[in-house]
Amino acid sequence: MGKVISTVNMKGGVGKTTLTVNLATCLAKYHGKRVLVLDLDAQISATLSLMSPHDFAKTRKKRQTISYLIDNIIKPNSYKKLSIQDIIIPSVCQINGLELLPGDIELYDEYLVSEMLHYRSLANSNVKFEKIWNDFERVLIQDILDPIRDDYDFIIMDCAPGYNLLTRSGIAASDFYLLPARPEPLSVVGMQLLERRITKMRENHLESDPLDLRLLGIVFILSGGGLLSRYYKQVMKRVREDFEPHKLFENSIPMDVNVAKAVDMFAPVVLSMPNSAGSRAFVKLTEEFLSKIAR
Repeated sequence: MGKVISTVNMKGGVGKTTLTVNLATCLAKYHGKRVLVLDLDAQISATLSLMSPHDFAKTRKKRQTISYLIDNIIKPNSYKKLSIQDIIIPSVCQINGLELLPGDIELYDEYLVSEMLHYRSLANSNVKFEKIWNDFERVLIQDILDPIRDDYDFIIMDCAPGYNLLTRSGIAASDFYLLPARPEPLSVVGMQLLERRITKMRENHLESDPLDLRLLGIVFILSGGGLLSRYYKQVMKRVREDFEPHKLFENSIPMDVNVAKAVDMFAPVVLSMPNSAGSRAFVKLTEEFLSKIAR
């Protein structure tokens, strides 16, 4: 059974998508792994890092995005014919083994979710609404992935910042989570908030279906140099004091200009500029990732 990994931080702009798509690409290209990237962020950054806007527009017009699968869970329809296998895009960026379940700018209708769970609550008057919500949150992404989980070595989910329904459900469906962070105060606060939220999530599911979820590690995404890098080191030192050594990756990612340029090419930097500092760092990080998984 493939390992499901969520890339998540409560704060945006910390490099979640960059980490997700480059790690997935390295695993497929250099290690022969079969990897699925799942985009759970309405900003569709992971999707547009692996396919052009033109191709995405055609895909969305045919409703071949994850929103189709979510809709079918919220309002089951026997006439819906697409399976998850029909929606997954194989060999993205012409890399064998690298596949994409595209995101969408409209992932789900919050009103319909609330309405569905309200009716479930009325039908089960002896069950608290909070438990009904927690149970739905627990299985939403898990049920989507169950039919194809055995087909991959890794399923890596790019989660939205904050703590919305899909982010929570993605975390609940994961074996591990990666925590990308910039060594800046607000990014560190995002890490701390996430850890508290996950602790609370464990408590919510402790009796019914305990979470088997582990932090694989914190990945620092760096930028700048000189005096700024000394400041980064101070913040990183604080983080190392708060987390056990095995919960931090030794390799960090320098955010060189080539990483930003790669976004304009709709391809991960490890493909578009393989000799750049950022690309080389991702190759090393992937090796450390596999070592951590093996342990």
